[in-house]
Amino acid sequence: MTSGNVFIMKQERQYYVYMMMSYMNSALYIGVTNNLYRRVLEHKEEKNDGFTKKYNCKKLVYFEATESVLSAIEREKQLKKWNRQKKEALIKKDNPSFEDLYERLL
Repeated sequence: MTSGNVFIMKQERQYYVYMMMSYMNSALYIGVTNNLYRRVLEHKEEKNDGFTKKYNCKKLVYFEATESVLSAIEREKQLKKWNRQKKEALIKKDNPSFEDLYERLL
């Protein structure tokens, strides 16, 4: 490092596309966040009014990570257009018993 030079380190950030499912009626919610642990906890504790609170979506059944917020948003839009069968097939690929993956985040 030479005197007078300023080096800026790129800070890597993770963005997540995730699916929450209801324990009762199997409703599915798809969202994007930069802090998966915090966001899932907010769903579980019903911190915000909306779909997940209304339909009791408290079980994290799927997530994927990316370093680009734009690709996360695009993926969310893509998944929301899929039919139910295709969404469930994606979940089953990594989580065949639809377990709550929240504990894995700890």
